[in-house]
Amino acid sequence: MEIVWWQILLITLYAGYQILDELTIYSGAGSPVFAGLFTGIVMGDMTAGLIIGGSMQLTILGVGAFGGASRIDANSGTILATVFSVGLGMNPEQAIAAIAVPVASLMIQMDILGRFANTYFAHQIDKQVENMDYKKIERNYLMGALSWSLSRALPVFLAIAFGGEAVNTVVHYLNTDLKWLGDGLSTAGAILPAVGFAILLRYLPVKKHIAYLILGFVITALLTTVFGNIQAVGGVVGTLSKDFTQILNGLPMLGIALIGFALAYLQYKRAIETPVATSNGLTISDSMEGEIEDDEL
Repeated sequence: MEIVWWQILLITLYAGYQILDELTIYSGAGSPVFAGLFTGIVMGDMTAGLIIGGSMQLTILGVGAFGGASRIDANSGTILATVFSVGLGMNPEQAIAAIAVPVASLMIQMDILGRFANTYFAHQIDKQVENMDYKKIERNYLMGALSWSLSRALPVFLAIAFGGEAVNTVVHYLNTDLKWLGDGLSTAGAILPAVGFAILLRYLPVKKHIAYLILGFVITALLTTVFGNIQAVGGVVGTLSKDFTQILNGLPMLGIALIGFALAYLQYKRAIETPVATSNGLTISDSMEGEIEDDEL
């Protein structure tokens, strides 16, 4: 599939916007799953985009950029992996390991460059605050936003506009002479979401709420099995009787999420309403609000 100019333009503009959304706007458009959705729609294969974006979203689920720390740019990795997966007919799982993860890691350097450039404009703003020059404050603020956008838009544009032949060559070797390596990359891409969940569990207070973790796993497994079997039975009955037209749907993840929300709410209410006796005879609420446990660090 040939990538045309308007696809390059839209994807480049989105690559520049998504980092601003992640930093200041917070509309949700700066997440890997949205990056996969948008790029997949532009490229004409939304399914591949969602597979790649969802996998990268799960990979960085428990990763945060605290303070001045830089983390892998999963959004840019998702964008380029989706573009080349659709454009070159590459397997999505293979694209995750061969393109998305390496690109996301390499883009750390561009993130650092964007931070350096933005620091210069931030110092200029501090200087103009002392001078009370609001026009220059606004100008430097916009220039800082531009430096962030270019740190993502330029690499994505150059990769899409000029990197197709190189990626095509790599894909050809992965599917022929280096098929063993291509299969290994596909396997690695499939297990990356599990790594994301492992990181997330490291930061969550698992020791404190292990019962809820076990209960959530069992509920999800049981309901998925029950509704999956109901769908299978419905499909068999539908083939035996023409009068059976009822469509049996599976339990959506939203239903399981609401069960988890209900359990979390009950735990929260119990925590803030349970009185705790102190040494001086007074009682306080055992809310633990604002306290960070050692397994939450």
